[in-house]
Amino acid sequence: ALVLADGAVFFGQGFGATGEQVGELCFTTGMTGYQETLTDPSFAKQIITFTFPHIGNVGCNDEDIECPSQPYALGLITRELPTLAANQRAKSTLDEWLKSHNLIGLAGIDTRALTHRLREKGAVNAVLAFSETGDYDIEALTKKAQEWPGLDGMDVAKDVTCPEPYTWTETTWAPSTGYGQQTQPRFNVAVLDYGCKRNILRQLASHGCGLTVFPASATAADILASQPNGIFLSNGPGDPAPVGAYTVPVIRELMDKNIPVFGICLGHQLLSLALGATTKKLKTGHRGANHPVLDKTTGKVEITSQNHGFCVVEESLPEDVNVTHTSLFDGTNEGIAHATKPAFSVQYHPEASPGPMDSHYLFARFIKMMEDNRQKLRGAA
Repeated sequence: ALVLADGAVFFGQGFGATGEQVGELCFTTGMTGYQETLTDPSFAKQIITFTFPHIGNVGCNDEDIECPSQPYALGLITRELPTLAANQRAKSTLDEWLKSHNLIGLAGIDTRALTHRLREKGAVNAVLAFSETGDYDIEALTKKAQEWPGLDGMDVAKDVTCPEPYTWTETTWAPSTGYGQQTQPRFNVAVLDYGCKRNILRQLASHGCGLTVFPASATAADILASQPNGIFLSNGPGDPAPVGAYTVPVIRELMDKNIPVFGICLGHQLLSLALGATTKKLKTGHRGANHPVLDKTTGKVEITSQNHGFCVVEESLPEDVNVTHTSLFDGTNEGIAHATKPAFSVQYHPEASPGPMDSHYLFARFIKMMEDNRQKLRGAA
């Protein structure tokens, strides 16, 4: 059963783990990469409705996982009951994988009607419940959904960040060799982990970066001690405002050192807050692998992978910040660059796991920024 805080109830066929989970109900329009989606830390505290009806067909494996440990999504809803795995890389079925991670699945409901409801009314709190007996106290579940505080004002990054710093060398996956290793990095990059996906780290490593990943609570002194050539602000879940209370001073101090900064998703929002802008919650959020974005610096349109429920209020950006990217769905801000400092960010996920590869150029842009800064420092010396 799926029980919404507004009183709506959807009954279907359960799979995966039994139990109850309460969180924000959202939908994603991606057609592939359900395992990457379920393990994206940006989905923490959320129940995911897949608009694509056939989820689970290729099974699950140990490689397509984007989180360092336990998935943070609460469960999933899909139109069709998952079929048996039909891919040579599969190590288990989706049902088995969900059970191993205590995630609940619900199939057989009208996901189109549910998506329309969320699109028109906005995100809503809900309880996803799976009982082997089929008995549910709907009144109690409705109350539980209504009493959940919601993501607005909630710091979720602290729940998904790494507990202590670590290094990363793994590069992107190739069909013939699998994942590789970066053994001769050209740049040292400090990654601020607000819920970082593994493929972001792999992309940076593949572009010649040696990575040290820091917890969201790391101080500027901790980060600067690693002598970084660049700073990367990662993706992450929840409301950026409470996270900014302790991260914005750190980001500002790092920017004062004129070290190149690149942010994505929550990192984009936190960089914007550090520059003086504000953020707000979107009605339904942007989640999927097919969102068109205009790159105003080139005039090109890229199809992007996105997962966020908050956005930067573009009108609040200061005059020394340029708008570089815009959503072609709703016109909201998708990217910025500082006019004089080496800092830029985008709202979407250029690592695209899952999703198209249109935005991989942003990693090369970050590398060039670090190279230019290195040459500038050499010239000054």
